[in-house]
Amino acid sequence: MKVGALKEIKPGEARVALTPESALQIQKLGHECFVQSGAGAAAGFSDELYEKAGVTVVKDASALCQAADVVIKVREPEVDEIKLLHAEQTLISFFWPAQNEAMLDAAKAQGATVIAMDMVPRISRAQKMDALSSMANIAGYRAVIEAGNNFGRFFTGQVTAAGKIPPARVLIVGAGVAGLAAIGTSTSLGAITMAFDVRPEVAEQIESMGAEFVFLEFEDNATDGAETGGYAAPSSPEFREKQLEKFRELAPDVDIVITTALIPGRPAPKLWTDDMVQMMKPGSVIVDLAAEKGGNCDLTVMDERLVTENGVVIIGYTDFPSRMAAQSSTLYATNIRHMLHDLTPQKDGVINHNMEDDVIRGATVTHEGAITFPPPPPKVKAIAAKPKEKVKELTAEEKRANEIAAFKAQTTTQVALLAGGAAFVLAVGLVAPESFMRNFIIFVLAVFVGFQVIWKVSHSLHTPLMAVTNAISSIIIVGALLQIGSSSVLITLLAALALLMAAVNIFGGFMVTRRMLAMFQKS
Repeated sequence: MKVGALKEIKPGEARVALTPESALQIQKLGHECFVQSGAGAAAGFSDELYEKAGVTVVKDASALCQAADVVIKVREPEVDEIKLLHAEQTLISFFWPAQNEAMLDAAKAQGATVIAMDMVPRISRAQKMDALSSMANIAGYRAVIEAGNNFGRFFTGQVTAAGKIPPARVLIVGAGVAGLAAIGTSTSLGAITMAFDVRPEVAEQIESMGAEFVFLEFEDNATDGAETGGYAAPSSPEFREKQLEKFRELAPDVDIVITTALIPGRPAPKLWTDDMVQMMKPGSVIVDLAAEKGGNCDLTVMDERLVTENGVVIIGYTDFPSRMAAQSSTLYATNIRHMLHDLTPQKDGVINHNMEDDVIRGATVTHEGAITFPPPPPKVKAIAAKPKEKVKELTAEEKRANEIAAFKAQTTTQVALLAGGAAFVLAVGLVAPESFMRNFIIFVLAVFVGFQVIWKVSHSLHTPLMAVTNAISSIIIVGALLQIGSSSVLITLLAALALLMAAVNIFGGFMVTRRMLAMFQKS
């Protein structure tokens, strides 16, 4: 089969569906590759690079569609592009069939098969073809970069000769693929990052990336990500009011807000209202990744950068992946290649459009002159993590009771260990000489006291090396103190030296550790 990549005609779109690298892999499946002249120029892929990879460069879209059996592109097709398709031809691109009924009818009339990359089911086997996640990952990363470009301070806190610079406080609303990418970028830049999502099961993911999960106390909200392919389900009006109340509480303190909340087939929910924008400090930034679907912020204007009267910058760009065209094209072309791999199971260059395959059937929206959208539910559903039970916040009395119970349990354990140790020492003492017993008891006491000293030190002051060396040094100090009054001059001298060197190790180590911690302190 002949696979051809069209040049994108939407203004500002710099991505391309075929890269020289992906072309080499597609050719291994037995296909022949074509590309429209200039299709990859905006992403940094010249016609010469394609030719070196064995790709035939075609002068215009009409010639490419006549030559190709499979047409691939990024954006959903325009009317003029649909008219170039013919019967028994396959188009692979983003399509958004729920919002493009007229395009569905046009593709059906042309007799073409359309595979919508935005309809790839979210099951484990299809992750390699999940173009939505690929583009969302880039959009989340780029959103933080755009926020930094419009923010007047550092992300990370700094202590300089001119004064202390506080770290930026970033709130990310929605912890899907884009949200998690934004969290990772924000924390790596040193900002104090908070994230909110209506799905409590993502809290662990957020916290594992170094951000704080914004917990909302609400008992009646029932959202089941498993039933919606991993997306957040619509929330109840009561939950939404509680959510907005929490955001109003956070608005005066945050410097950057990145909203990513979308619900499939619905307009973007309004989560950052006009009054919240008014509460924010001058110079704050809002990046609305849902701008194309109406925006999560009341004041978002699609594809524009707006500055409010109180100095808040609101970014409603919809071309974040295109602003990183080379990377976006590489990832998207890889998704296309994997789709072609599944369509060519024998690697013989022959497309086998198996409508019994969950992935192919789910992504196919027109086939053999019929509209096949919406698809039936996949036989294998995405398995979402079971939501964890909400951890109830303990009262001061409950915390105190828990501490007392833990102390009693620890005391019981220690008494049992001491009793066992005493019995062992008594047994040894019945057969060992007096000089051995004296030193043995000193050694046991040194080990016990040394362990207790180190155990009481806050773990935040430890590195793995410090924990071990301080434990050893404390044992040495206790043993040296017990031996320093010995009648032997040599033993007294050695004990004094041991005491000095161990003390230098412990106190010097803590000073170094405190300095290291201060370097990474955010506030």
